[in-house]
Amino acid sequence: MKLVIQRVSQAELGVNGERIAAIGRGLVVYVGIGQGDGEEAVRYLARKVANLRIFENDKGKLDYSVLDRGYEILSVSQFTLYGDCRHGNRPDFTGAEEPLRARALYEQFNEELRGFGVTVETGRFGAEMQIRQVNEGPVTILAER
Repeated sequence: MKLVIQRVSQAELGVNGERIAAIGRGLVVYVGIGQGDGEEAVRYLARKVANLRIFENDKGKLDYSVLDRGYEILSVSQFTLYGDCRHGNRPDFTGAEEPLRARALYEQFNEELRGFGVTVETGRFGAEMQIRQVNEGPVTILAER
């Protein structure tokens, strides 16, 4: 399982020109599910994201999490995180989990985050999405399990 975590002041997501999700200050989390990923990875990374201290205190030190500040998360399924570009010019996505299982794990990841008390908005699994976000910092973290 691979995540790209970006700190934002706001973000919104649309499908077919219709806005379906929006958050204020918080995180946009791009979620890639790989072959062989399971519930242990989901639980571990949900806990990591909820508690990741990447918001600044009054001295500029990264000291607060979304939980500490009551911020939100926009979670976006992103199988392309498993794109392998080592051979040729077309990414190979064979490392990504098959869609049915990936969807179940993605939904479980979001529910785990909600279980910590985090407000989670989501994209639409498998859809072509348009995302607008205002990155803060920028702060971008990669996480894997």
